[in-house]
Amino acid sequence: MLSIGKLSKAAGVKVPTIRFYEQIGLLPEPVRTASDRRTYGEAAIRRLAFIRHARELGFSVEAIRSLLALSDAPEQPCETADALAREQLADVEAKITRLEALRAELRRMLDGDHQGPAGHCRVIEVLGDHSLCLADHRSAAPPK
Repeated sequence: MLSIGKLSKAAGVKVPTIRFYEQIGLLPEPVRTASDRRTYGEAAIRRLAFIRHARELGFSVEAIRSLLALSDAPEQPCETADALAREQLADVEAKITRLEALRAELRRMLDGDHQGPAGHCRVIEVLGDHSLCLADHRSAAPPK
């Protein structure tokens, strides 16, 4: 049995993340010792590795919840997992398309002579007037 700190190191996941996954039900509540310390087994390492890998691939928490349910019931058909992966792939491809448009627009802004005062700066000019852009890229980078 592992403490939460040892589980964190073994799975490559931070302790607060482990607690968060427990709170939202991705990771089952751990066994507790008589002194109320969390203890985990090998299954927790495997489950955290699964979650971490799915997060690295960009799956949402809800998609991961569905994938974990399928993993917990291996006799179920694979169609749901395939559909979730196809949806994630479509999202990634859409992001790549938007990012490529952003890259092209930024390169276009930077083309040409950049000497002189800011009042004649192409970057400042384009940022001040979206109609000078070649594409509508507003959805590519939402404001933070």
